[in-house]
Amino acid sequence: MPVPRRRPARYKSRMSRTPSVVIVSPALADANNGNWRTARRWQDLLAGAARVRITKAWPDDASASDELMLALHARRSAQAIAAWADAHPGLGLAVVLTGTDLYQDIASDAAAQRSLALAQRLVVLQECGPQGLPAQHRTKARVIFQSTPAQPPLSKDSGVLDVVMVGHLRAVKSPQTLFAAARLLCRETDIRIAHIGDAMTEPTLAHAARATEADCPAYHWLGPLPHEATLARIRAAHVLVHTSSIEGGAHAIMEAVRCGTPVLASRISGNVGMLGVDYAGYFPHGDALALAALLRECRAGQRGQDPGGGLLVRLAAQCALRAPLFDAAAERVALLNLIRELESPR
Repeated sequence: MPVPRRRPARYKSRMSRTPSVVIVSPALADANNGNWRTARRWQDLLAGAARVRITKAWPDDASASDELMLALHARRSAQAIAAWADAHPGLGLAVVLTGTDLYQDIASDAAAQRSLALAQRLVVLQECGPQGLPAQHRTKARVIFQSTPAQPPLSKDSGVLDVVMVGHLRAVKSPQTLFAAARLLCRETDIRIAHIGDAMTEPTLAHAARATEADCPAYHWLGPLPHEATLARIRAAHVLVHTSSIEGGAHAIMEAVRCGTPVLASRISGNVGMLGVDYAGYFPHGDALALAALLRECRAGQRGQDPGGGLLVRLAAQCALRAPLFDAAAERVALLNLIRELESPR
């Protein structure tokens, strides 16, 4: 039997070396927003497997050594994406798609559409994301769930249902649905609603939040809070409410699931991709009546009025099954697989 020939050293797997990866983020540390936190976390997760730097614009003074690019946001990073494609045609480029990319920009924005065409891989942050892509680009899609540390569940007051919503007062977050639900529940003092988020540039929504707070004693708009304080509120709540119209993969949902807080969410693609198609805690987007009914059902279960253990118990069990998707080890494996795929044509 012939002895197999050894493969020459120059054909070793590319992951036996440490490639140089540049992450292009539309925001850096001073913004401390979702793009920056994703970029910084990926830099940490790839440590030891790749040399990773983060920049806002490409090319720059350090670009000569870059071998692979991960660009966050198809539209906002379009200039860097185009420059990379000119310098490295057909090689080493992954574009990471946000909710506004998937469900808004790629339908009409030429720069975002060009970014899709130029990329070798398209990263989406929840499992329904590939369905939001044009059919010709779906084979390039890879799902990478973001991660957050697990937190031990807290003991909670059973005398009330504590509800939290985390989301800036922006049209895409649909805070009006929460305002309307709070008014429907106004006389039910055993359901308390805390709303965390900045008014940013939408004074009309800020006015609506203040009016709801004035009319509904159980609703409180807390404004923006630091991340640690926000996470503490999520852990202390019985349920997180998420009313958005567009999401790419909401951090608030991920953090709630990882600390044992069930979620009530609008039935949109980005939320279904995080929680699963069979999740029992959805309401139609914009339907305050349905949201209020779900909150009443959660409260009834707390009181022991549901012989099946209550909606909260069922939602908690479903969230526990999804929690491993948002573990750092799973995110790291997915990132390493992406780097291998980007390396292979080289």
